[in-house]
Amino acid sequence: MARMATTQRVVISTIGAWFFGFLIFFPILWMVLASFKTEPEAFAIPPSFLFFHWTTENYATVQERSDYLHHAMNSVIIAGGSTLIALLIAIPAAWSMAFAPTKRTKDILLWMLSTKMMPPVGVLVPIYLIYKTFGLLDSRIGLVFILCLGNLPIVIWMLFTYFKEIPRDILEAARMDGATIGRELVYVLTPMAIPGLASTLLLNLILAWNEAFWTLNLSTSNAAPLTTFIASYSSPEGLFWAKLSAASTLAIAPILVLGWFSQKQLVRGLTFGAVK
Repeated sequence: MARMATTQRVVISTIGAWFFGFLIFFPILWMVLASFKTEPEAFAIPPSFLFFHWTTENYATVQERSDYLHHAMNSVIIAGGSTLIALLIAIPAAWSMAFAPTKRTKDILLWMLSTKMMPPVGVLVPIYLIYKTFGLLDSRIGLVFILCLGNLPIVIWMLFTYFKEIPRDILEAARMDGATIGRELVYVLTPMAIPGLASTLLLNLILAWNEAFWTLNLSTSNAAPLTTFIASYSSPEGLFWAKLSAASTLAIAPILVLGWFSQKQLVRGLTFGAVK
């Protein structure tokens, strides 16, 4: 009876997981399907799911209207650059808070987290004026800087959590062998925290890739990433659902492929330290 109950529970859990997984993925699936429809079919009520006239004209129109590769390259540079810089800053910061804490460490961590609770629009005007003064508007370096600062509290918090799970005895043994702080970070701490570093890097990359508020307000054409590329298909003339779906599919395709191939590493990193 116990074995039957366990099997039944596994079956129910599996069905429930697939159901909720499909429910979460359905909007993306619908967007991909809409990208292969004509505009009248995309607006049709009741909508057609699979039985419609499949066409790739929307992708051809998107390629003719916009320089996809230019926007994609901007997204890669901005998301990748902001992520790498954030990691370079966050690793030593999280190390100091995890292994050399002071009485104000918790207050600093809470203060950093509180900055994420403020709506970005609250600092849009001063940031815009600063960027205008220093010539950073519509520049890749300007977007890298603002996205790095925006995601830095999350990166530090995640790395701090992972580093806290690493036994202090290992680091103390490295120090007894004569390891300096730099060698301790590079040769001892970083290799042990690779799952946590990988998941932090991937999460920060996704957040930077999907960031729309700052990219729409601080860029126009030269440094415009894929979020601006998608927004260009919403015009005063109306919403072109099929073409918008094609543009959105092209925009999420690279990060979707990256997430698919790195999902095991991402899950391992997000559960790092949860089970001892």
